[in-house]
Amino acid sequence: MEVLDRIPSEARKILHSLASEWSDVTDSRAIEVVPLKGALTNEVFEINWVAEGRSEGERGRKVLVRIYGEGVDVFFDREDEIRTFEFMSRHGQGPRLLGRFNNGRVEEFIHARTLSATDLHDPEISAIIASKLREFHNLDMPGSKRVHLWDRLRNWLKAAQSLCSAEQAKEFCLDTLGEQISSLEKLLAGDEHRIGFCHNDLQYGNIMMDEETKQITIIDYEYAGFNPIAYDIANHFCEMAADYHSDTPHVLDYRKYPELEQRRRFVHIYLKSSGEEDPSEAELDDLLDSIEKYALVSHLIWGLWGIISEQVNEIDFDYVAYARQRFQQYRLRKPIL
Repeated sequence: MEVLDRIPSEARKILHSLASEWSDVTDSRAIEVVPLKGALTNEVFEINWVAEGRSEGERGRKVLVRIYGEGVDVFFDREDEIRTFEFMSRHGQGPRLLGRFNNGRVEEFIHARTLSATDLHDPEISAIIASKLREFHNLDMPGSKRVHLWDRLRNWLKAAQSLCSAEQAKEFCLDTLGEQISSLEKLLAGDEHRIGFCHNDLQYGNIMMDEETKQITIIDYEYAGFNPIAYDIANHFCEMAADYHSDTPHVLDYRKYPELEQRRRFVHIYLKSSGEEDPSEAELDDLLDSIEKYALVSHLIWGLWGIISEQVNEIDFDYVAYARQRFQQYRLRKPIL
């Protein structure tokens, strides 16, 4: 199939309509379609037009087309995600929504680079992410501010149980996982760290940076919602083990999980970024301890996501091998914590 053919006709009409309003584009239908790697839930394409009056190397006109993955509505409510996207757009937190079609949307193209796996370990970039994440958590989003972490876990467990084979259910011990989820919820019930609007999927591919201003933009809000901020930070730390642009994108290297000193630096910058006084050692230690506990929840959530995705998503990714590694980390870390 030609790359152009992967763009639905409804989306092409939106693209034609947008480009027709740009005086520097002579042929609104002459588009270049570039698939973007690293997306694990949707298919994402960069759309380019030649713009007149620009010298070679200058930016032409471009937008982003996002085609929703088949069957992924089991993970989140698409209308909720669109509302979040539109709220972010209005408040300058992300790309503008340029159009919607039946199974996707057209977004503004952010002229910044997507971070790489190694960027998350760069002290300067990590500090900027920490400050930006605090700002994100403080967003006054409309709607209920109820924590949805535990409901998500239980809903995804039910979905995994209904979709996977008996062999997989046995391998991943899905019959006893409900009890372990309840145990974790009880363990973390006394956690007094605040609730915030969390991204819940802060991997490097969802972070963009302007090279000149060093400004960070957090994108892709499918999994966003209110949760303990310790969970969101824990999930970000877990993502430091991944490189979704390698030859084996499903393989995780937990030697890259940040050391205590790196975690402490991130949390210190996070807590101080709102202009508050230096956090006490006790405050730092308390949050760091909660983060490590919530890392267990992250392993379970994305392990279940892998099991479900194997059945509903056609993106070329070894979801089961990914799930296997997340459950393995859960089993390794739980006794220690």
